Amino acid sequence: MNLLRRRLLFVTGKGGVGKTTVAAALADLAARQGLRTLVVEMDAKGAVANALDTPPLSFTPLEVRPGLHAMAMNTEDSLREYLRVVARIPLVGRIGPLARTFDFVADAAPGVKEILAIGKVCYEVRERHYDLVVVDAEASGHIVAQIDAPRAIRELVQVGMVRDQTEWMLGILGDPAQTGLVAVTTMEEMPVTETVELVQRVRATTEVDVAAVVANRVPAQWLTATDESVLQAVSSGTGLEAVTAQLGAAARGVGAVLDAARLAATRAALAAARLQSVREQLPAV
Repeated sequence: MNLLRRRLLFVTGKGGVGKTTVAAALADLAARQGLRTLVVEMDAKGAVANALDTPPLSFTPLEVRPGLHAMAMNTEDSLREYLRVVARIPLVGRIGPLARTFDFVADAAPGVKEILAIGKVCYEVRERHYDLVVVDAEASGHIVAQIDAPRAIRELVQVGMVRDQTEWMLGILGDPAQTGLVAVTTMEEMPVTETVELVQRVRATTEVDVAAVVANRVPAQWLTATDESVLQAVSSGTGLEAVTAQLGAAARGVGAVLDAARLAATRAALAAARLQSVREQLPAV
């Protein structure tokens, strides 16, 4: 299924693999294809603004280019909006005391803080303010708790308005036609291992569909099999001596060039092997 035909995409991955860049690129591509798009930065550290080369973001969506809007998640603002829109409680100014009470409850019960963030993005999907919402989500170590928050709250609260809210959120999150998770990885050993474990954990503990795994910064395989054979031949003792003799004074530094070429070929081969391993371990993605 085309990623951009969904309504909600969570982009995650181990820190440093480029998940924010991928999230921003997906959102930008969607906007260029005519979709009214919102990209949401969950940790509000400014990475999305940097990726899009825009001013700092706030909870209020900012149109950063035609069709592309961006915002940064804020727990207090999300709580304020929930109380105003859902509970219909008018609020003026800061909600400090209420927010402190909320923080106390949130520290004691799993999923309480996460439900506000997930609820906000699900609300935007439900109200159809945008054709697509792209979430630059938490890193792979925290994303499961984030997307599983509505289920955790539903188990905690058996009746009432809060439970009712979790029901429609779960309906959106569990619908693969609407929602998907995009796991970003590089071809280093640790990110690959974490990505495979993440996909397995998401499938085992949540209803969110794993829509895609993005292999980022994969080294190009620019040497053909023939090129590698030639490289191996000229890098051998006699081969290198012959090349040096042929080039004469111009051979200075040729050893370093050959070392760099061998390193590039080795990295590309290792990345290709790890990419194949991901495909074999996650055949359904």
